[in-house]
Amino acid sequence: MENRSILCIDLKSFFASVECVERKLDAFSTPLVVCEPQRNGAITLAVSPYLKTFGVPGRCRVYELDKYLPKEIQVIKAPPRMRLYQQKSKEVIGIYLDYIAEEDLHVYSIDEAFLDVTDYLTLYQKDAYALAKEILNRVYEKTGLTATAGIGPNLLLAKVSMDIEAKHIKDNIAFWTMKDVKEKLWKITPLSKMWGIGSRMEIRLNKMGMYSIGDIANSDVWLLKKTFGVIGEELWLHANGIDETRIKELKTKEVKEKSFSHSQVLFKDYYAYNIDLIVFEMIDVLCRRLRTEKYQCRILHFGISYSKNIGGGFHHSIKLDTNTDEEQILYRECMAIFEKFYIPHFPIRKVSIHLSGLVENNHRQLNLFEEFEEMQKNIQIKDTIDDIKSRFGANTIVRASSLLEDSTAIARNNMIGGHHA
Repeated sequence: MENRSILCIDLKSFFASVECVERKLDAFSTPLVVCEPQRNGAITLAVSPYLKTFGVPGRCRVYELDKYLPKEIQVIKAPPRMRLYQQKSKEVIGIYLDYIAEEDLHVYSIDEAFLDVTDYLTLYQKDAYALAKEILNRVYEKTGLTATAGIGPNLLLAKVSMDIEAKHIKDNIAFWTMKDVKEKLWKITPLSKMWGIGSRMEIRLNKMGMYSIGDIANSDVWLLKKTFGVIGEELWLHANGIDETRIKELKTKEVKEKSFSHSQVLFKDYYAYNIDLIVFEMIDVLCRRLRTEKYQCRILHFGISYSKNIGGGFHHSIKLDTNTDEEQILYRECMAIFEKFYIPHFPIRKVSIHLSGLVENNHRQLNLFEEFEEMQKNIQIKDTIDDIKSRFGANTIVRASSLLEDSTAIARNNMIGGHHA
């Protein structure tokens, strides 16, 4: 296994810190939240590092701030400015590219990125720690934003060291090696604190008697693989600090890997109360494509774009607990992302869904929580519906929800002939 020098850099309390910088305020001594100022029940989009010292979570209702803060603290409520945050993110990415080539940079989100600096240490005559410190200082000098960094021999340990340790130490830099796996990685609990483990997988692992990353690392890899498929084996490898993913490979994979995408520009503004119908209809189309070509997906990408007068939006990816072509599973994951990142009352004009990590569906992995006969029945029903739609058109059979005013399914099917939606 090759050891690389990977940096995972995160911009601390990004949205709130940008708002503080714009106001020439210190984010570490300013009580600021990014939210809709007029709505006391609105969810905060971000809070300043200063407020976090009082135990204020990154996302909570505005009225909940009172239970964390002394009465004398007057909180600044900053309305979100997505275009500004995107511009600041681009400035920071530009700083990273002053140090490394684009092929060695993987932008993970608007405020987080991976840098493979292995081949640059000799050039700069620095070790990984010194280079990380220089980059963080440069980010602060040019943008006023404070960043944290995790350093590791692979993407996994760089990310986890940043999440678990870097954010809580003075210089904001954590450096983990394979020697730290037993002492630091294995002690992580609850399991959902670990990058890549969601709440549902945590529950399933807990039922198997695993409560720390060390429990997973010391479990039977074949049992994990039997229960979770190939993801189970990857889970065991990650629990042991093993991750052979390369940034250059990720970029090659992004180009070559087969995937299914569906995006829809909406003819009117949608909001939280009616966007779920659009999301489900899009998932329905993609799942039919999966079944038709005999694939299941492992990775879900979900994005929302706001109307032009607002600008911005969000795009996030998650790795699923199991390979799937099930509408309900993908729909739930999309809406979980939506509920976490959507800014209440912002008008939505575009939805994008992308399925990747495809595996051939020559056989179906049994779900331990689903009766076999029931599963077989559901498969037969879906196959029959897919066949009818393929032969006679997508509008031959529609869900009752497609008759609702906010639905776009029937109109969209008509525009493309009804046979290939």
